[in-house]
Amino acid sequence: MTAVTTGTRRFRRTALLGAVVATALGGGAILAACGTDGGTGGGTGQDGAAGGPARLSVADSYIPLPPAGGMAAGYLTVNNDGAQDQLLKVTSPAAGSVTMHRSTASTMEQVDSLDVPAHGALQLARGGNHLMIMGWQKAPALGDELELDLTFAKSGTISVRVPVKELTYRPGQS
Repeated sequence: MTAVTTGTRRFRRTALLGAVVATALGGGAILAACGTDGGTGGGTGQDGAAGGPARLSVADSYIPLPPAGGMAAGYLTVNNDGAQDQLLKVTSPAAGSVTMHRSTASTMEQVDSLDVPAHGALQLARGGNHLMIMGWQKAPALGDELELDLTFAKSGTISVRVPVKELTYRPGQS
């Protein structure tokens, strides 16, 4: 055998070994990318987020009467009987702006979005997540209703009519 033949065989073996290793690694990467359903057997992932669309409804919505047309807070509950979603923005044809906020014991900060958990609820309530409504076109009065358009990442926009209640109103209490 000549040196050229030995070099060619060595090159072929190295190339073949490289191809086998590349195929094995590539196949492993494909399997890792496909993943598993975490043992749930339903293909929905561990949190159920891919188990179909979100099924949203809004309950307990109200706006406490603001002082003389000033800034007001808005509260409501987004119930979800389906997959996870996210509230991206809130608008109103009767207000200049509606922003989403998160409150803690000592601060209030504006947020860009709020999560709506799968098979759970997003609560906008006193002392927690809430809406701030500014630039009213007409000063609100008790019994008025403000249209709010809630835009979600997956579910599109839902329009709700939110009543203006007395300042001390609490849902579920007489």
